[in-house]
Amino acid sequence: MKDLSLENYEAMRSKAQDFCATSWPLSGPEADLPFREQVIFWQKHAINAGFLHRSIPAEYGGGGMAPDIRAEMIIKREFAESDVPYLESTPNGPQFLVPALLECGTETQNQKYIERTLTGEFDWCQGYSEPNAGSDLAALSSRAELTNDGWLINGQKIWTSNAHSANMMFGVFRTEKDAKRHRGVSFLIIPMDMPGILAQPIKTMHGSMDDICEVFFDDVIVPAENIVGERGDGWRVTRSVLKYERLWLADTSVVRVQFNRLLTLAEQTLRGGRPAITNPHIRQTLSEIEAWVRCQELLIERLIAAESHGAGEQLSGEMQFVKLLATKTQDAVAQLAFDLIAESGLLAPNGADLTTLLNLPKIVSERRWANAFFASLANALGGGTSNMQRNAIGENLLGLPRDIRGAG
Repeated sequence: MKDLSLENYEAMRSKAQDFCATSWPLSGPEADLPFREQVIFWQKHAINAGFLHRSIPAEYGGGGMAPDIRAEMIIKREFAESDVPYLESTPNGPQFLVPALLECGTETQNQKYIERTLTGEFDWCQGYSEPNAGSDLAALSSRAELTNDGWLINGQKIWTSNAHSANMMFGVFRTEKDAKRHRGVSFLIIPMDMPGILAQPIKTMHGSMDDICEVFFDDVIVPAENIVGERGDGWRVTRSVLKYERLWLADTSVVRVQFNRLLTLAEQTLRGGRPAITNPHIRQTLSEIEAWVRCQELLIERLIAAESHGAGEQLSGEMQFVKLLATKTQDAVAQLAFDLIAESGLLAPNGADLTTLLNLPKIVSERRWANAFFASLANALGGGTSNMQRNAIGENLLGLPRDIRGAG
């Protein structure tokens, strides 16, 4: 694959800026559509214009272009700087499930699910964690039994983002009674409107009252063909999904925009009658954070480039590291911002300040910074805890032995 020239990349940046400025908010009759339908309309427009889902095969509704890492990062940065709703659909479908379907799904499944996922018509949640199975997914106990009517599902999932609003779920369920650990689970697709599904929101400390849920399955039946991959081999599909999830969690477009907002906050905040950014300690802290941001940007470019050339599995250890690095960077940004807003951190956030996928890159008030600080605490848990990531780095990247067990 031959990269574009620097001039062509700058031209692409300009085109992306123009697209963001002219494509949203919608005008004409489309502006009267319900908000969700407006988002779907915009996402279809962004795909057709070559700015969204560029490398997904055209036969499945994508751009059909060759992977171009630099172009993807330029476009994401411009999207993050603007108000376009590129994050309104959860990333579970386009960013995690679609690549896994391309790796493990059937042609029928790809035709049925991918295009409607890219446009946002299918909005997905993921059914992984359970009350007694968090980072260790092999300990899950929710079961799916194959009957004449399809898969009969019973059990509970928890910490399921947007389960109350998503219309689809993918998840892992134990299907083989006698198989142990990872070998006994299967990867299933579940429409969320099936009888027997109850999604209940969980109030979290960072203010979002309805984006995290627990989901109950009571004799839920889904078609037998809703299994991805082989029966009992769901862990292979899950590993594919988690690989792309960790890459998304390490995406630098959001953290770079947040760092730029942090610089603005330091310029506008006064300390001793002078802008806080002139304080030597704050300048040093900002320099350290920017170093982390730049390291993250370099590492994620390397990982995505490897993945686009089919070498992603060779860098599985680095994938663990980039998620841990992203957690550290986002925490550092939020911590300094929280220090800068001082007593404003005690103010309760209002609706516009809450962390959502749509306004994640944007900081609109001091109370929004306070909310971002509390949201950053969840980064050490979501997508695999930081301690789990450190264990994986030690074993997979550094070649350290597993922890020593007691002799009994």
